[in-house]
Amino acid sequence: MRLLLLSDIHSNLEALEACLAAAPAHDVVVNLGDIVGYGASPNEVTERSRGLGKLFVRGNHDKAATGLMDISDFNPVAGLAALWTRDKLKSENLEWLRALPHGPMQIDDLPNVQFVHGSPVDEDEYVVTLQDALEPLLVSTVPVTFFGHTHLQGGFSTNHSSTDDYRPVYKTVGQNETRDFPLKEGVRYLINPGSVGQPRDGDWRAAFALFDSDARLVTFCRTPYNLKGAQDRIVAANLPQRLATRLAAGR
Repeated sequence: MRLLLLSDIHSNLEALEACLAAAPAHDVVVNLGDIVGYGASPNEVTERSRGLGKLFVRGNHDKAATGLMDISDFNPVAGLAALWTRDKLKSENLEWLRALPHGPMQIDDLPNVQFVHGSPVDEDEYVVTLQDALEPLLVSTVPVTFFGHTHLQGGFSTNHSSTDDYRPVYKTVGQNETRDFPLKEGVRYLINPGSVGQPRDGDWRAAFALFDSDARLVTFCRTPYNLKGAQDRIVAANLPQRLATRLAAGR
C-alpha cells in the first residue's frame, strides 16, 4: 500500500494544492492533523481535505479553532489566528473538524503502523529531540509511528541499543526534490512528513511524504508553491503579518 502523508496544512491552500500536484501515485491519503490555523483559507483547505479520504487524526489547532481546547497556552499570534479561524469556518466545516478522531489511529491492513499528531503518548506532545523521542519509541507497541506537530521533516529510530535521528538533506531551495529513507527490520521509528503549510526547518517549500508499506520505504518530498499567493491571502484577511513573512523563511 502506498500512503500519501500530509500534516500541518494550516489553512495554506496554495501549499496543499502544490503537494497534491507533485505527489507520486498513491492508494490512500492520511492526514496527521492541524488542517487549519495560521493561514487564511480554512474553509477551502478543510473542504479539500475532506474530499481526499477518511483517514485523519486531529491536531491542536483543529481543537483550538473549534472550541475543544483552551487557547491560553497558545502564543498571541497563534491564539488570534485560532479565533479568526473559528469565526470564519462554515458551520459544517467547524463540526467536521470538531469530530476528528483522537490519535493514535491505525489502518486494518497495516497493523504495524500508527498515526498520531504529537506522539503516541500524548496527542499534543512535541517530539523535537532525541530525548523527546525516547519514551514514545520505547513504550509504543507499534514499530512505525507517523507524526506531525513539530513542522520538522525527518524522524527518529531505535534498535534498543542506540537511538538516532534523521533529517533529509536537499540540494536546491526552489525545485521539486525527494529523498528516500528505507526502514529496517527490527527497528522502531517515529517519522514526520513535515508541514505542508508552514515548514519550520529553514526550507520554505511545502513538505510531505510517501510511505510504500510493501517496500518499507519512506520518500520525503519538498515542492515549491505559490508563496506570494498564500502571503497575500493572509495580509488581505488582516491576520498578523508575521504569519505571512515567516512562510518565506521556513520558520
